[in-house]
Amino acid sequence: MKRTLTLVLPWLLMLALGALACLLRYRLVESAEVARLCETAHALPCELRHLTVLGFITGNIFGWAIGVFGWVALAATAAAIAWKKLPLAWLAASTGLIAVVLYCFVPGALALLVGCLRLVRLQSAGATPGDEYRGAQGQVHRQP
Repeated sequence: MKRTLTLVLPWLLMLALGALACLLRYRLVESAEVARLCETAHALPCELRHLTVLGFITGNIFGWAIGVFGWVALAATAAAIAWKKLPLAWLAASTGLIAVVLYCFVPGALALLVGCLRLVRLQSAGATPGDEYRGAQGQVHRQP
C-alpha cells in the first residue's frame, strides 16, 4: 500500500496543481465578470489577475512567446535533467503543466514531457524493459 501511495501521490499532486491553474485561467483571467470588476475597482482578484497576465506576457524568443511561467518550467527541466532527483522531475512536470495551461505552450510542453518521462524513469527505480528476462548476473537467458 505504501509503495502504491508513493507512486501515485506525485501524479495526483500534479493534477491538483493543473486544476488550480485551470481555475486561475478560466475563472480569473478569462472571466468577463472579473474583467468588468477590474474596470471599476481595484480588488484582490484584479491584482491577482494582473500578476497572472504579466506572467505569460513577457517576450518572444525565436518567434515563440515565452513568459515567466515558461522560463520557470525550462529552469526546472534543466535541473531535472542535470540532477536525477524525484522532486526535481515532479517540479519540471508540474511547472510544465502550469505553463501549458497559462499560455506558454512550447516551453511548457517540453517541460511537461521531460518531467513526466524523468518522473516515470525515477519511479521505476532505474529498471529497464529487459530486466525481467535477466538472471542474477545480468545475463539474458534463452527461452526454451
